[in-house]
Amino acid sequence: MQRMIDVSDEVRAEIGDDEADRLLGGGTAPDRYDCTSCRAPGDVTQEPTATVLFVGEETAVLAFAHARCIPSQVVEVSEEQLQGAVRNISASMPPGAEQAVAPAPGLHVPEAVPSPAGGQVAPAVLGVTCGLVLCQGTPRAALVVEPTGPVGRPGTSVGEDAFVELLQEHGFQPIAEVDHAPAQLRGWSVLMAMGQLHAVLQPAPGGGTNAWWQAHAPLQVTEAWRSAASQQAEVIMYAAPHGTIGRQPREDLLRHALDNGARKGLLLGATLPLAGT
Repeated sequence: MQRMIDVSDEVRAEIGDDEADRLLGGGTAPDRYDCTSCRAPGDVTQEPTATVLFVGEETAVLAFAHARCIPSQVVEVSEEQLQGAVRNISASMPPGAEQAVAPAPGLHVPEAVPSPAGGQVAPAVLGVTCGLVLCQGTPRAALVVEPTGPVGRPGTSVGEDAFVELLQEHGFQPIAEVDHAPAQLRGWSVLMAMGQLHAVLQPAPGGGTNAWWQAHAPLQVTEAWRSAASQQAEVIMYAAPHGTIGRQPREDLLRHALDNGARKGLLLGATLPLAGT
C-alpha cells in the first residue's frame, strides 16, 4: 500500500538518510496519526503527510501532519515545552497511533539559539497580547508584540530603542491602516501546541527555524482566537516600540490603540502562517 509521506531535506539532514528511508518505506511511521497542526486525524495511506521534527536542547521528537496544514520542517523549541508537548500529545493519541510522536533516533541536536528581538541583545522583555482584529469585516487572529522597555543593539547606549529598525531589517512592514491585513513574511510562523501559544518562529541562519519569541509558559488563547487562527491557517503579528500600545483589557481598546499606533507611524506588522501542534 502506498504511503504518502514527505521528508524535507532539512528533516533528512537531522535524522539521517537511513531513518528517512525507513519512514518513507513505512518501517517507522504509523498509518494513522493526529495532525500536529490541526489535531484532526490523518492517514498516511489516504492523504499526503508531512514529517515535522521538533528539536529541544536535549530531546528531538518526530511528529506528523497533514501536508495541507504544514510542510515538512525542523522546528526548534525549548526542552521544557517539548517535554510538555510530548506528554500532552501522548496522552491524547488514538488507538493504533502509538508511534505518531516518537524520539528521533540518531539525531544531532544543535545548540539552542537565543533570539530576543531578532537575535540582538535586548534590555527588555517582549510582551505579547492575543486578540481578534477586524480586517475588512473579517475577524483575524492577531498577536501584538511590545517590549517592556527600549530594545537596543549590542554596543549602543542604554535607552536607545532600535526595536522598529530591527524588525524592519527582518522584513516587517509599517502598517498604515489596521483594516488591511499585512503581507505574509517568508520563513516566519506562529507555533501552537495543543491549542496553546508557544512561540513566534523565524528562519535560522543554517536552515530550519528558531524561536524569535518564546513563552515562558504556554499561553492560553480564547476559543474564538484559536478557531480564527485554525480556519485561516495564519496569524497577524503587530509590533510597536515600548509605550505605543500598552496592555489593553478589551479587544475594542486594543483596536483603538493599534489604530493610534498606525497613525503615528509606529506600528509594524506581517501575516505569519500557523505551525505547530
